[in-house]
Amino acid sequence: MKVNVILASAICAALLSAAGCSKTPVEGANKHKETADEFAARINNEMKDVGKELATAGFAYATFINPDTEFLNAKANERYLAYVGNAVEESKAFQNQQLTPATARTIELLKLSVSAPAPKDPAKRTELAGITSKMEGMYGAAKYCPNGPDSCKDQGQLTDVLATSRNYDELTEAWTGWHSTARPIRKEYVRFVELANEGAREMGFADLGAMWRSNYDMPADDFTREASRLWQQVSPLYNELHCYVRGKLQKTYGTEHVPSGKPIPAQLLGNMWAQQWAEIYPLVEPYPGVSDLNVTSALVKQKYDPVKITQSAENFYVSLGFPKLPQTFWERSLLQQPRDRDVQCHASAWQMDSADDVRIKQCIEPTQEHLMTVYHELGHVYYYLSYKDQPYLFQSGANDGFHEAIGDTVNLSMTPAYLHSIGLAGPTKQSREATINQQMKMALDKIAFLPFGKLIDEWRWKVFSGEVKPENYNAAWWQLREQYQGVAAPVPRSEEDFDPGAKYHIPGNTPYTRYFLSFILQFQFHKALCDAAGFKGPLSECSVYGNEEAGRRFRKMLALGQSQPWPDTLEKLTGTRSIDAAAITEYFGPLLAWLEEQNKGQTCGWQAAQ
Repeated sequence: MKVNVILASAICAALLSAAGCSKTPVEGANKHKETADEFAARINNEMKDVGKELATAGFAYATFINPDTEFLNAKANERYLAYVGNAVEESKAFQNQQLTPATARTIELLKLSVSAPAPKDPAKRTELAGITSKMEGMYGAAKYCPNGPDSCKDQGQLTDVLATSRNYDELTEAWTGWHSTARPIRKEYVRFVELANEGAREMGFADLGAMWRSNYDMPADDFTREASRLWQQVSPLYNELHCYVRGKLQKTYGTEHVPSGKPIPAQLLGNMWAQQWAEIYPLVEPYPGVSDLNVTSALVKQKYDPVKITQSAENFYVSLGFPKLPQTFWERSLLQQPRDRDVQCHASAWQMDSADDVRIKQCIEPTQEHLMTVYHELGHVYYYLSYKDQPYLFQSGANDGFHEAIGDTVNLSMTPAYLHSIGLAGPTKQSREATINQQMKMALDKIAFLPFGKLIDEWRWKVFSGEVKPENYNAAWWQLREQYQGVAAPVPRSEEDFDPGAKYHIPGNTPYTRYFLSFILQFQFHKALCDAAGFKGPLSECSVYGNEEAGRRFRKMLALGQSQPWPDTLEKLTGTRSIDAAAITEYFGPLLAWLEEQNKGQTCGWQAAQ
């Protein structure tokens, strides 16, 4: 059976020396002269097996963190990196040939199929795989223990403090405690950057950041300018929101803690990373008590458990014509936090076998935030199922921003009217006050996130290029946090700290610009689907739940995967070939006008530290 072949390969890769083991598929296969098309077909078939091994080891590690699963995950990563490295080397035989568009795209995507390519040196490849796995484990198992083992708090507990406390000192301790757990990751990250950059350069890229930016069907420098253009489009809305929120926080904490014209202390925004601010909505609510949906209360009252919450999300997608989830999804997903072991509770979706074995991993609680997250994660899952018939290297989003935007597009259809229709909210009477309240609540997530979504990778691009040296990691991080977000560290920071490492995507080596793009794309998608559904009215009131035509167009776009340049795929749904923030500006138009009125006479903006 194929599974036994994979297992044997994994055991072989795990031995101290591979001298007695068979060669990797690429190394042993090319006994006859292949055409480029034959090479592309073979690589796609073989990568299904190698990818399944990688996903299996990764899921086991993420759902049961211990030294054994860490070891197996590292070895699976090592084998995958070795396979890709060898395949890229073989692909160079075709670089001066005239290729079909599909084969040329396959070979280009092969080079971009890992987020951290390994150096050719086997010892360095092993070292990189080990560091990558170790950093994930350090993050997943981290706890803040101020007074010994009995006082330990994990990320979830500390995050709850940030979300619920209004005590300045308590918030500061929780923030400082979690960020202190990232200090040991710094040393590993420095070496990770060295090794991953070496691998990227061997593939022909200037550095790892340039490699990441090359994954958008345009030159790397062009994409840098594109990201800057999009930020310029949305920054006026963020600046107005920042000004209003700072004024409200001054009333809660005083101007001694939240001075005018200065960045907001990062621990006061309801989120460990100040990336989304929905938890402080009660402090900034424009019209108190108007249209308070209280979905969390309804979930608790109606005894929504993790399965029922996930079924609610499934029902939305099914209403658009997507299939019901496979039975294996329910059997193999992790939907709640186990009591007997460490797991990575950070929500994620998994495609295990390039076919129907799809899963999510999330420690689901009956809250509105978790409900929205499950709907988001199933967006990934249904994207997996939609493009499963594409060749392996085309089984991805049109670009990585597309993948993140799918579930969030569905989130935009979770309007008060939709929530009422499924029994999680009472009837709502739409008024100007209700609209402003609803848009404020959403802006605290969608608009507040945008600068954070951009700066994460801007910091890494500078690190990978060498512009930011290890001795300046933390200073450069806070310079960008202040520049883009207008937030400041709660307490003095130094280079003994490694605050970037307190965010999962840094030790987890997950590119982050995808989220920035997705938060703009989702509104473009939403507008296109609402137009397809024939909706007439304010964009913020549209839900495409149950609309056959919107679902048909959505599914058609998703089925394309990464088989063609993303502008071609975008055009299929939206009629335009460029990402544009016009839809997000239209969506939040009422709120922007209201904020501008409220902020008259206020000292807006901030002076970032030099």
